[in-house]
Amino acid sequence: MFNRQMVPNIDANRRGRRSTKRGGKPLFNAAIFKERFNTIERVFGWEDKFRRLLHRFERLSQLHDAFKTLSRTSRNQTGE
Repeated sequence: MFNRQMVPNIDANRRGRRSTKRGGKPLFNAAIFKERFNTIERVFGWEDKFRRLLHRFERLSQLHDAFKTLSRTSRNQTGE
């Protein structure tokens, strides 16, 4: 992951832990997490509007991927 200049941004799960965890500090930036989370949730929420994508009527994954591409293309053209 680090060899590809990617930085993990995962917050530590502190539930049920009485003392701090040993080892290096986790790499976490709340601002980056909020931006990434909102972007991903916005995309999934937008895709839920398309019934054909939501229920996945197609048996072939290639058709499903094609409809996803088509819906994203139409979204970019309408400017949503």
